Amino acid sequence: MIPTMILFGVVFGRWWPITLVGAALGWPLLLVVTDVVGVNVSLIGAAALAVANAGVGGLVHQGVLFAYRHLRPFHLSSEVPN
Repeated sequence: MIPTMILFGVVFGRWWPITLVGAALGWPLLLVVTDVVGVNVSLIGAAALAVANAGVGGLVHQGVLFAYRHLRPFHLSSEVPN
């Protein structure tokens, strides 16, 4: 279950605030709909863990995006091709 939320964060990490809200609401809803747990206090813990795992995935996404933007070669094309 943990890799699912990390993958969710990696895929949708570009929009990290929406990803965290989606994890907080979507994961407990999925657990209830699939009858894994009933509606009780443990869903708060499940939501917190889902947000933490999606946050890790979002951080991975943002880190890769940062590295891509800052480590790619710089091409300054001031010349006009003939």
